[in-house]
Amino acid sequence: MGKKRLMRGSHVIAEAATLAGCRFYAGYPITPQNELPEYLSGRFAKLEDATFIQAESELAAINMVMGASMTGVRAMTSSSSPGISLKQEGISYMAGMELPAVVANIMRGGPGLGNIAPSQQDYFQATRGGGHGDYRTIVLAPHSGQELVTLTMKAFDLADTYRTPVILLGDGLMGQMMEPVTFPEPIEPSALPKKEWTLDGAMERDSRLICSLRLDPFKMEQHNWKLARKYAAICERETEHESYLLDDAVVAVVAFGTAARIAKGAVNRVRKEGLKAGLFRPITLWPFPENEIRALTRSVKHILVFEMNFGQMVEDVRLSVGEKATVHFHGRPGGIISTPHEIADAITRLVYRHELC
Repeated sequence: MGKKRLMRGSHVIAEAATLAGCRFYAGYPITPQNELPEYLSGRFAKLEDATFIQAESELAAINMVMGASMTGVRAMTSSSSPGISLKQEGISYMAGMELPAVVANIMRGGPGLGNIAPSQQDYFQATRGGGHGDYRTIVLAPHSGQELVTLTMKAFDLADTYRTPVILLGDGLMGQMMEPVTFPEPIEPSALPKKEWTLDGAMERDSRLICSLRLDPFKMEQHNWKLARKYAAICERETEHESYLLDDAVVAVVAFGTAARIAKGAVNRVRKEGLKAGLFRPITLWPFPENEIRALTRSVKHILVFEMNFGQMVEDVRLSVGEKATVHFHGRPGGIISTPHEIADAITRLVYRHELC
């Protein structure tokens, strides 16, 4: 690790991607993620083996990433909510082709064009695949500048390991805030494991084909089951979460990303008042840490889900715990940022309403 650097979140993602060996980027401007490609364009200009393209549209950008990924290069794109919607067909194609790539979504308020305020309203889009067909994408939800470093670099590793698109899910606040971060030593692309499936010329080997079109329904079914087995392996191996003050908690707050930072402040507030609350933070939104949340119900019977939307992750929490705990919800859609005081009040009302203190 080097010295600490004070950097904007979007710049952190761009720098971490470069250090992870990413050498192809294609994107199209949209607020509030424009600082990411702006930084990356200058960064890539200093590298002889890197390509930066400001495409003519989001559709063009994701298809350029698709083509670059076929050659074996670590490739990425980024956008914000409406732009990610336009990329969904390409992401589905890449899932079907089993092509790795990293897609950063710096979320804004929606639906439609919405606004440019921070939001978590793309949870469903990210965790349910987003496009057509039976597929999933790994979804990572950082909550700090330093985690933007580690999870961006991890996203490229996961994409290559499982040959799948990986979504890095942030929001406008996380993209703009500045925090001190440290970076690891860079990874040279030449040091990465060789990909035996790439399209790199067939002069001295048999030809290869990468496609998502399988007109024979039996072959398409076989391919779908192959993908299903891969997704099952991801669920078994790759869930990640953080637990905070849950050992003696009577109420667990579940939140991700920026909302988790706010919730942690709220938990600290109510702890000072003698109320035993804790925080469960999913880091992988897909695969969702359902077994770990279910295990909470051995001691916690009330769960408060806090999101910057009107209720999306809360559905996964309810599916995870079933009837073993009562799940409550507090959310603010449209780009409104709650305060720790507001969430602390919600926790306090819950504790006293159900006589948990």
